[in-house]
Amino acid sequence: MTSRVSVVVPSYNDAAMLEQCLTALDAQTRLPDEVVVVDNGSTDATVDVAVAHGARVVTELRRGIPQATAAGLDAATGEVVGRLDADSVPPCDWVARVAQAFQDEPGLDVLSGPGRYYGVNRLQRWYGERLQMPIYTGPIAWFFGHDVVFGSNFAIRAEAWRAIRGRVHRDDREIHDDFDIMINLPPGTGVRFDHSLIVDVSGRPFTSWARMGRLYRMGLHTFAVNHREQSLLARRRAWRAWTSGRARPHPRPSSSPVE
Repeated sequence: MTSRVSVVVPSYNDAAMLEQCLTALDAQTRLPDEVVVVDNGSTDATVDVAVAHGARVVTELRRGIPQATAAGLDAATGEVVGRLDADSVPPCDWVARVAQAFQDEPGLDVLSGPGRYYGVNRLQRWYGERLQMPIYTGPIAWFFGHDVVFGSNFAIRAEAWRAIRGRVHRDDREIHDDFDIMINLPPGTGVRFDHSLIVDVSGRPFTSWARMGRLYRMGLHTFAVNHREQSLLARRRAWRAWTSGRARPHPRPSSSPVE
């Protein structure tokens, strides 16, 4: 039996792009069972757009992507929860492919795919798609010993989210939420990056040095915060031990209540 699929879309003053995202979700060959728009304190028409498309609106007034993402994943009722950004435009078969993947692979806990950047020039698009994304899915994935998670295009089993919801840094707005989720997946989690599961995403982060600088500062901050709690090398060793068959999967941490 196919799992119930929710899709979470955090949004802060992104009504125009949210309209595109929700229109694309309305056109899916396999409609999501639920769409949750997390309003992160918007002052534009974000809520009106969400309601017009029949989405359930969850309000998270603590400003920040980690806070909004966590609030949406907490609120979703599906067994599988997709996660898009307000500027994501999924192809018409995205939900169907996500649902099919989790149905076909009982051991799959997290599925992600790349972004194809729009709204930028050729050089900026090349940088995002041919340099940054391959570094993330290549050397960084190799370092951690497992596939990565891209926040504009991923899905997670609700059970897997509940296992890590108390470990992610949802109260730190300088955290990369997807990077943080990826780092905190315990060894044995079934995570797969499908390079063919492509979603169109705005290339806004590559349009100025200031935006790019903030992107990388957040990445380094996410590294540092997690490293202080447990050495990143220790995390890699644990994953490598599991993948080489020398260790059993770590017990999934019990989901602790989060205020």
